[in-house]
Amino acid sequence: MYQTKVSLTEPLAEFVGKYKSYGFKDKSDMMRTALQYLHRELESQRLKESAALYAELYEEDSELQELTELAVEGWPE
Repeated sequence: MYQTKVSLTEPLAEFVGKYKSYGFKDKSDMMRTALQYLHRELESQRLKESAALYAELYEEDSELQELTELAVEGWPE
């Protein structure tokens, strides 16, 4: 695994120092879990923003809507 040095504010350092009370085996485990959670949240946010943009573009493009309707014609519902 890679190692890195991180500077924390006092409240965050105190929070990380309580890793055992949150069920983590060590501080690194807690930090990895927090970063994985943040990564998933940021990816989810990015995907939601992308989907909203595609929905907006679709809503404004009647030719694309017509093309989509033609493409699904005859498909089971």
